[in-house]
Amino acid sequence: MGGTRPALPPADDRDPDTTPVAVPLMVQDIGTVQDLAGRWAERRERAAEERRVTLALREAILPEPGASIDLPYARIAVRYIPAGRASSLGGDWYDAAPLPDGRMFLAVGDVSGHGLPAIAEMAQLRHALLGLSMTGACPGRLLTWLNAMVLTRLDDTTATAVCGHFDPATRLFTWAQAGHLAPILVRRGGARQLGAPRGVVLGATSSLPYGVADVRLEPGDLLLMFTDGLVERRSRDIGAGVSLIMEAAVATGLGTAGADLDAGLDRLLEAIGGPNPEDDTCLLAVAVTGKGPRRP
Repeated sequence: MGGTRPALPPADDRDPDTTPVAVPLMVQDIGTVQDLAGRWAERRERAAEERRVTLALREAILPEPGASIDLPYARIAVRYIPAGRASSLGGDWYDAAPLPDGRMFLAVGDVSGHGLPAIAEMAQLRHALLGLSMTGACPGRLLTWLNAMVLTRLDDTTATAVCGHFDPATRLFTWAQAGHLAPILVRRGGARQLGAPRGVVLGATSSLPYGVADVRLEPGDLLLMFTDGLVERRSRDIGAGVSLIMEAAVATGLGTAGADLDAGLDRLLEAIGGPNPEDDTCLLAVAVTGKGPRRP
């Protein structure tokens, strides 16, 4: 056919997969982005406030975690390190209190769950066990009573605990546990985990009794009582963590004559990788320095 063909547009050699495409941003889109940013900031602020409240409540309930207790026959030091995230703050607790008969009551425990509910239940268990300890009853009986309280008063709650009496006159440590990790004994350049008597988790059943064990401590011994946050990590199981603690306790010089207990605990925590970002860590250490007076 005759006539002049219309000119074709110039070829576009740009890669359509990499060439930016202008997308019009509507006013409502800007509003949506701003709304999401505002909600995110509000959520972070609420999480930060919840963490502040939670930590303040813990500090009001628990004794000063960095304080040490100097006794004629022993030195006691505690390290409590909260989890890195507010949502992971849990119900770890500890106690070290003199009894009317001259013995020392020692305990560490952990309530299941996280956040304010776990801390509220922790407070009930800690105060109940401390009050019960004033009766002078054996540790197994104390855990039986505490278990009854959990089963009847705290619905859908479970907890673990280890508690015992240290008699300075005989240096005998008598203890029991409820589904909790056994203490570690550091002695003369070595460390071992004590053999645990029978004992199920608090809140599991009322039909199983709690056994009792004892060990005679010597001057220079170091007893470590702790929660699972000290030894458990995503990268290792609890057994490997316990072995690491024992190795670190020996390597850092804990339990040696004249060792600085507070500095040694700090070195121990550093040697095992620092605080646990996903769980609270509680460590109660008792360094035996000598024999106490006879009990009347």
